[in-house]
Amino acid sequence: MQALGTVTVIDLGPAGVELLSRQAWDALLNATRIYVLDRLHPAITELPDHLEIAVLLAENEDIELDDLCKRLIAEALEGRVVNLALAGGAAGTILLSCLKAQAAENGLEFAFLPAIDPITLAMAVFDLDLGAGLSIAHANQLADLEVPNFNPTQPVLVRSITEASSITDLKLSLMAVYPDEWQVKLLHDVGLPSESIEGCQLWQIDRSMRVNSSSILYIPPLASGASLEGFQQIIAKLRSPEGCPWDRQQTHLSLRPNLLEEAYEVLEALDEEDMSHLKEELGDLLLQIVLHAQIANEDQDFTLNDVLQGISEKLVRRHPHVFGDTIVDDIEGVTQTWEKIKASERKNRGETNKGILDGIPKTLPALTQAQQIQKRAKRVGFDWNELEPVVAKLQEEIQEFLEADTAADRNAEAGDLLFAAVNLIRWLDIDPEMALRDTNERFRKRFSYIEAKAREQGKGVQELGFARMDALWEEAKVVFAQGQNRRELS
Repeated sequence: MQALGTVTVIDLGPAGVELLSRQAWDALLNATRIYVLDRLHPAITELPDHLEIAVLLAENEDIELDDLCKRLIAEALEGRVVNLALAGGAAGTILLSCLKAQAAENGLEFAFLPAIDPITLAMAVFDLDLGAGLSIAHANQLADLEVPNFNPTQPVLVRSITEASSITDLKLSLMAVYPDEWQVKLLHDVGLPSESIEGCQLWQIDRSMRVNSSSILYIPPLASGASLEGFQQIIAKLRSPEGCPWDRQQTHLSLRPNLLEEAYEVLEALDEEDMSHLKEELGDLLLQIVLHAQIANEDQDFTLNDVLQGISEKLVRRHPHVFGDTIVDDIEGVTQTWEKIKASERKNRGETNKGILDGIPKTLPALTQAQQIQKRAKRVGFDWNELEPVVAKLQEEIQEFLEADTAADRNAEAGDLLFAAVNLIRWLDIDPEMALRDTNERFRKRFSYIEAKAREQGKGVQELGFARMDALWEEAKVVFAQGQNRRELS
């Protein structure tokens, strides 16, 4: 039986042969023939004179990398020694991965001999310390993400930004976290005599005319408070023995009112359409979430990472039309798929007797709870197909309420009436909770207008009488309507 050969891949590094390892140089000295993808790398001309250099892409540059991999593996299977010198970049990375996998599958001896990594050189250029925290990212992988997957409060080096088509996508991903005008640096020709640094703003990186196969992007860190990890550390410190007595005293139960209050303050900021206020209130709400996670961590129940992993897995699992192969045509199809997945999840948890309404929190405000009940019922087809019977049901409930004789009956019929009103409003694709909140706010403004007019006359509002208050109410409606129109035109 013929002995198998070997596959050795020698990393040429970012520049000349002076950056090769001693092991790599010895392998080159002992070889007689070596494959290269092309002759463009600066180290090619400095290889030992006795080497026979075989250029893989010389005759047919359109050849698939998988075919090259199979060709080299086939030679090794015939008992030959296969030496391949590779530069960095996407093609080299793909071919290296393929050769390593195929060699293992076929029982071939495989070796990879690295050179000094360009990232190591970039760290020296920018005076970065790996021990102090540093993120290293691949440009093409980042370009496929909507949001970067690293901590932005640490310095970042992005390598392999050679594909012009992906640099804009890379920029857009980074701009989801960093300001558009964030000052960054492009390191070109790293390790070569022509090495240079190009400073620019983040939004300009795809306009650089000097990006090449050795370019590396350096992104300075954001302020220390701009990461979830940093925020976790602040909360953990507050809960520590050296932290705040109030924070240390809190429990899941004691924080319940705070969680509810912060959620409502977020809603208020949304109603006001005040983005600065919303940013602040979302931070306050996040504080409550991380506090609960920290308490659970201390009690060894779960961690914030568990929370993030759980919700991430749930979102991916319940959106197979986004993260899988399921095809849906419309929102109704999405809803049906969602309900089927939830039913399967309940079955897997052994909750075979749990109804579709059981997941609606009973602590929700009654109006919101009614809306959620009706939405859940609609998902399984328990809903009218047209508007007329919905309106008729509301009219029926009004009549039954007016005809109720006892306090108990009136209470029951009042609930039915409100439930029917919510159903009509929901059926017309209006959020009843938000609609009522808007009405409450309008009432506040108009009544405040009446109070202001009373003060102008030196009277208390109760002295005006209903007729005068009603007239001022109509006046307030006109005043605020005119103000709204001016805002819409401006």
